[in-house]
Amino acid sequence: MALHFSEQELAERRKRTCASMAADGLDGLLIFRQETMFYLTGYDTFGYVFFQCLYLGADGKMTLLTRSADLRQAKHTSVIEDVRIWVDHSDAQPAVELAGILREHGCEGQRLGVEYESYGLTARNGKRLEAALDGFCTLVDASELVTRLRVVKSAAEIAYVRRAAELADDALDAAISTAAPGVSEGDVLAAMQGAVFKGGGDYPGNPFIIGSAEDALLCRTKTGRRDLSSNDQLNLEWAGAYRHYHAAMFRTMVFGEMPDAQKRMYDVAHEALMAVEESLKPGNIVGDAFQAHADVIDRAGMGQHRLNACGYSLGTTFEPNWMDWPMLYADNPVEIEAGMVYFCHMIIFDSDAELAMCLGETVLTTSGTAERLSRSSLDLIHVP
Repeated sequence: MALHFSEQELAERRKRTCASMAADGLDGLLIFRQETMFYLTGYDTFGYVFFQCLYLGADGKMTLLTRSADLRQAKHTSVIEDVRIWVDHSDAQPAVELAGILREHGCEGQRLGVEYESYGLTARNGKRLEAALDGFCTLVDASELVTRLRVVKSAAEIAYVRRAAELADDALDAAISTAAPGVSEGDVLAAMQGAVFKGGGDYPGNPFIIGSAEDALLCRTKTGRRDLSSNDQLNLEWAGAYRHYHAAMFRTMVFGEMPDAQKRMYDVAHEALMAVEESLKPGNIVGDAFQAHADVIDRAGMGQHRLNACGYSLGTTFEPNWMDWPMLYADNPVEIEAGMVYFCHMIIFDSDAELAMCLGETVLTTSGTAERLSRSSLDLIHVP
């Protein structure tokens, strides 16, 4: 098996999951999130784009229902021994086949948790699941059960996050050495992603975000690449990814003349980032980190240019995005503990002046002040 964690660690994670199930009065869990499958068993695939479910009973029994294309994938990358295959055909009903498997496990009349909040369970398949199990058992939304367990990282996970952070730094170095007037955004992306791959990293959970000129004010990537001009702004949001663990970063590069207003935006973003990182410590809640960001930016008179969130947890996530729970937004009550990983992003977009300034990095919470995981300077990147 190609496992990235010891079988003992995986077993301990499943034990804690079963304990959480028992505390919530659940007899089993129907797992559709690929992150959960990877976290509990090592199973590594993008086959969740089809109907796929891992049953985990409160007694620790496991059965995976998937397609034939993922049979060897499961055997090679996970500790799952019982793998069942549903066959592709026009009348295939995998949800009904899952009901048969649950009957084998004695689940009739039981309370089963379901990971409804999952890219691996479409609304259509969710309806099919409920129809197949109607009257057989009681389904309970348990979307956050394992997610809450994943938020505090083990020593092995933190080692992967640290490597991801090194790869993110390598990608920034590649961007700085490549980006220049006349250079295509595509060349910058190729250099950055190439640095991650050369370092043994993985595809990230979502595409790197790149935008220049007016597109620097976008929070999402889009198709189409342009060449940088002599007076330009280039916004980059990316992540190093290693064993599916992410460490994200954010920078705005300025070429040529830089307006005084944009320099001030950087100063405010930097101050806000320092305030957020200072607030990410035990005794505070996640909402405190957002408030620290908002206080700095609003005090500078730029409140209308900020967003309603300033970061989120990072961990092992699969496509379509690398964002994890919880998010840094107002009044979020999640308590901060040592061993959490957060991407803090300060985003200031002045749409009237068409100026962007973003600054962000990934930190690890400790018993005291959060630890920066990046070696890169937070200085403004300005190429006159």
